[in-house]
Amino acid sequence: MEVAGGTEELVSEELVSVAHALSLPAESYGNDPDIEMAWAMRAMQHAEIYYKLISSVDPQFLKLTKVDDQIYSEFRENFKNLRIDILDPEELKSESAKEKWRPFCLKFDGIVEDFNYGTLLRLNCSQGYTEENTIFAPRIQFFAIEIARNREGYNKAIYTGIKDKEEKEASNGGDKGANSREEEKGANRGEKEKEAYKEINKSSETTM
Repeated sequence: MEVAGGTEELVSEELVSVAHALSLPAESYGNDPDIEMAWAMRAMQHAEIYYKLISSVDPQFLKLTKVDDQIYSEFRENFKNLRIDILDPEELKSESAKEKWRPFCLKFDGIVEDFNYGTLLRLNCSQGYTEENTIFAPRIQFFAIEIARNREGYNKAIYTGIKDKEEKEASNGGDKGANSREEEKGANRGEKEKEAYKEINKSSETTM
């Protein structure tokens, strides 16, 4: 998309303003609709990158932060019986749930960058980021649940579903040239894996 002259300058200024706003904690801006929209866009971008990642790489082997082990250990210690394949919003958003989640989240203040920033979280891990299947959650809550889903095998349904679809499409195309198509798809998938992994780690960089 091309932007000409003065319009490009205005867009650049707006992007700088948005970038500054997004660098502030959520409590700094109240209910400003423009900032809320910018936050929603940032959260959606993060969600798209993450979904691309778990679609391209076996989620069991993913590392989302430098402290995945600590996050997972603390999470399962505090939420031993929480069902994570299909989340109940009440287990995250009710007043009693918030009281239980708050000390867990605060443990990662200064450990996980932007630990309390808004992130999109899927309720049913076998499905994508649809309006009905998505809620807003703090980033550390997203990491805790998604790391657990990856390690406990729940997110693998997304990866295997995409892989099976690709294999079915390849077989429907006939045997001639099937191997070369598979090699090409594998190479493309490898590039996507690298790009997605780079982006998700960039957006979730942790400080030790």
